[in-house]
Amino acid sequence: MQAALWRRYGPPESLTLGEAPMPTPGPGEIRIRVHASTVTSGDARLRGCRGAGIFWLPLRLIYGLTRPRHPIPGMEFAGVVEALGPGVTGFAIGDRAFGLAPRGAHAEYLTMPETGCVARQPAGLSHAEAAALPFGALTALVFLRDVAEARSGERVLVHGAGGAVGVYLVQLARHFGLAVTAVASARHATRLRDLGAQQVLDRETGDFTTQGARYDIVLDTVGGTSLRAVRRILTPQGRHVFVNFATRELGAMLATRLRPGPRVLCGYAPGRQADLLTIRDLAAQGALRPVIGHRMPLAEITAAHALVDSGRKQGALVLDVIPAECQRPA
Repeated sequence: MQAALWRRYGPPESLTLGEAPMPTPGPGEIRIRVHASTVTSGDARLRGCRGAGIFWLPLRLIYGLTRPRHPIPGMEFAGVVEALGPGVTGFAIGDRAFGLAPRGAHAEYLTMPETGCVARQPAGLSHAEAAALPFGALTALVFLRDVAEARSGERVLVHGAGGAVGVYLVQLARHFGLAVTAVASARHATRLRDLGAQQVLDRETGDFTTQGARYDIVLDTVGGTSLRAVRRILTPQGRHVFVNFATRELGAMLATRLRPGPRVLCGYAPGRQADLLTIRDLAAQGALRPVIGHRMPLAEITAAHALVDSGRKQGALVLDVIPAECQRPA
């Protein structure tokens, strides 16, 4: 089968397109014919093993100390169940499936445990739209519901609202009954208002910490917010939540647990099947809409990673593993 191959840590050019062995589903596993995948900021960080900070050594131990242990990258996927391993009862051949894999999604075929982060696709979505959901939407759900413990009626500010996680934070916050302020580049303003933001602030021309408004939650998806400045605009029970964090944020989280007032919170989205089912149901109800900014063939995997590295990616960058015109309609 064709696959993107990851033989060393490094720049986008460290990825190549080549042949890989067809995976065989083991007991309790399904094999999926991948129609669409994505390149996320997480894929780009893992490719170069950069920006990991204190997590550098744990990541290297998981993915390979000197070079990648598993040669095929990629996390998000959508496609059709093509084979079943012994004992599989939750899926049937021909089911349209989507989900989040630990690796291996940038290939024509992928095996997943049926109890892993995989589910039948939301009704009415294309493969590309389904592939654009899991990474951003699962992260947004966990950080808003579990880490921030958001409550209806609260005021939330999303910093980096135009990114792959931010667009789902805006939609879920609206769905949960929060008043949403989005901070993003001006080019995202129309889309973010359409997704549910009541106010959109241009991150390039203003400082939201000097606007005079106060918030119950400030969710930072991209880093760069000032702990001191944000604390001034939080309510007494406010939460400053970091999706990406390092030693400084972890230290602040521990320190703010020991004193009254606003808290700093960090967390992790583990990719649970139950949460994916929640995301699927919200998408089927129309409460979540995939946001796709770019589509490229798998053969352009190097260019796709370069686009992510450039910071110019808007919404999801979908890889068409099967050409779009050949994909089965929903």
